[in-house]
Amino acid sequence: MRSPTITLFDYQSLAEFRYQIRRFLRFSEEATRKAGIEPRQHQLLLAIKGLPAKERPRIGALAERLQLEHHSTVELANRLAKGGYIRRVRDRHDRREVLLELTAKGEKALRDLSIHHRAELQTVGPALMKALLRVLRAGETRSRKQTAS
Repeated sequence: MRSPTITLFDYQSLAEFRYQIRRFLRFSEEATRKAGIEPRQHQLLLAIKGLPAKERPRIGALAERLQLEHHSTVELANRLAKGGYIRRVRDRHDRREVLLELTAKGEKALRDLSIHHRAELQTVGPALMKALLRVLRAGETRSRKQTAS
């Protein structure tokens, strides 16, 4: 089987997509720091609040969502707890299990940042979607051509 080819268009599409992602991430990092927390701390707040209903806000689950090592997630949680953004609570059914939850301060910070992020996505979202669709269409077209051969 022949290995897939990568064209100049593919490279340009991937570069544009990466550029659009980076622009949004830079906005996010700057907005988060202006709010007084670090970007990864913001990500942890968002991960706690936005976990799927079937998941519980344990360090292991949150580390997976953030794609971080367990110890790095613990350190983020420690800093957020020290700042008053989250608290650790024992599970009612299994007292050995420790869960993380947002405090009122954490809820307010996350809400303010989320409103700001959503507004920014209204502005940059179309360019990000266009770049993603360009990458996907290039791969889709190539897959159809290879299947037809």
